[in-house]
Amino acid sequence: MATRCSSALRSFSRTCRATRPRSLAGPSRCLATEAAASSSPAPPPPSDPKLNKIVDDISNLTLLQAADLVTLLKTRLNIQEIAMPAAAPVAAAPAAAEETEAEKPKEKTVFNVKLEAFDAAAKPKIIREVKAMVPNLTLIEAKKFVESLPKVLKEGLSKEDAEKLQKTFTDLGATVVLE
Repeated sequence: MATRCSSALRSFSRTCRATRPRSLAGPSRCLATEAAASSSPAPPPPSDPKLNKIVDDISNLTLLQAADLVTLLKTRLNIQEIAMPAAAPVAAAPAAAEETEAEKPKEKTVFNVKLEAFDAAAKPKIIREVKAMVPNLTLIEAKKFVESLPKVLKEGLSKEDAEKLQKTFTDLGATVVLE
């Protein structure tokens, strides 16, 4: 089913390229595509008037409308997304260099600070600290944030900053994890 749709779209794009008027004012933007299209013989356009009308309608769509059309066709025809396998990268480094990299795990430099739990007695202090830490956060939003644990407090912190934040919340009576 997917091959029929993709071959139909390919033939449609060839037909649109062949029927599109050329600009006489200047050179075309895609010379490589024109050279490839002119060197290979184009298949004859479909003679069915119904198909010609569909091609004309599709060629008049904007890019956003065409993208919506593709998603609508995928859902209506129940076409699954197929991940195309990427080409295997060529190993430029010798095997010995790869072994040394495997032996040394890279030290993590970016951390996320996650608030997991807290003591019930320390709840007001933690809410105040969260409110002070996150800009533009109201007291009610900070309370909801603290009550909906576990939550990530900050993302993308350096190791030093993450450890300082962890120590601050641990001193208040919270359980904080660095990820």
